Amino acid sequence: MDILFAKQAFKDYLTQYDHENDKIKLKIVHTYGVVNCMDEITRRMELPDEERDLARLIALLHDIGRFEQLKRFDSFEADVMDHAAYGVQILFEEGMIRQFIKEDFYDEIIKLAIAKHSDYELSGIDDKRTLLHAKLIRDADKLDNCRVKLEDKIETMLDLSADEVGMQTVSSEILNQVSQKKAIFHPMRKTKMDYWVSYVAYFFDINFKETLEIIDEHHYVDRIIDRIPYGNSKTASDMEKIRNMINGYIKSRI
Repeated sequence: MDILFAKQAFKDYLTQYDHENDKIKLKIVHTYGVVNCMDEITRRMELPDEERDLARLIALLHDIGRFEQLKRFDSFEADVMDHAAYGVQILFEEGMIRQFIKEDFYDEIIKLAIAKHSDYELSGIDDKRTLLHAKLIRDADKLDNCRVKLEDKIETMLDLSADEVGMQTVSSEILNQVSQKKAIFHPMRKTKMDYWVSYVAYFFDINFKETLEIIDEHHYVDRIIDRIPYGNSKTASDMEKIRNMINGYIKSRI
């Protein structure tokens, strides 16, 4: 695998999209961020070089379907387009994968890892090596999303200001999910605060101790929660409960 070759092919692919669009820009930066996160996770896990290179390639391509979704619909919502399925379509049904890697030996691993990376729960993979890479991309994706939630504009992510988000409430169904130590199933989200809680509740779905150690070292739970000013007193109280539950879970897993 030639990662530099793949990165140049990815850069060429992106020329058809508007780099000044905030959502497109967010996803470009996110893609390279996931590659960097993958490097750190696989380094800590001491994986062989071949597995690390394959993991980098999957990271580079995991969100390739997002760009067309944003171009057509200007939305991240899954109900307008399944970006993972579309990524698999253009890469493997339309043959674009050969622009990034000439060999077809790894195709099934890459295809399944991308197809499953945004599923609510990971299932349906029996092959041990494929399962490893499916778990890796899910962890690296969530890890860079911590940076996204801290650096990018709240308005770009949620279409409301931070103050407006903080005045909303957390739905009881969402609080129940967190209390059960479960990630949030996207269709359950009703308020923008539900969305914000989902960005820390996905730590319940982290696969590797090494990823959780990085999350803990960077204090991502506290920093993401603290980014919103909670003008609603009930929401402020609920977020403190959520903070304690998630931080406690991470410490127990580590």
